[in-house]
Amino acid sequence: MELTIIINNKDYTFSVDPSDSLLSILREHLSFTGTKNGCSQGHCGACTVVVNGKAVKSCITKAKKLENAEVLTIEGVSSNFTLDAIQEAFIEATAVQCGFCTPGYIMELYALLQADPDAEKEEIHKALEKHLCRCTGYQPIIDAALLAQEKIKNS
Repeated sequence: MELTIIINNKDYTFSVDPSDSLLSILREHLSFTGTKNGCSQGHCGACTVVVNGKAVKSCITKAKKLENAEVLTIEGVSSNFTLDAIQEAFIEATAVQCGFCTPGYIMELYALLQADPDAEKEEIHKALEKHLCRCTGYQPIIDAALLAQEKIKNS
């Protein structure tokens, strides 16, 4: 099938199999390697990107559902070599260890805080519990999320 998709505010049109995952499109067709392949089953959250304003697991999102979709990847979060508030917060809260899960967490938070900058702590916990981290434990990630929320409110 011919697919037209907007990724990080740039239009792309190319041929794909309708059953191709968004993850494979991003990584293999377009070299957006910041989106990670953790489990290939939608369980770990490492592949999370934002599609039409919502956080989705790209490993289980199929090409046939993406015509004219707007996709934001970790590569599109920062602008002009300036980190986003969420990225800054992850660094400041030492929530980055190996970094494999970090893009997925950041994209999940990005979608949540864009939709609801005043999200309650419980909502943040619920959004982040869809993700797995093997390095940091989870408290630094929660700390980073709350710091990011504060940074966004104060900007």
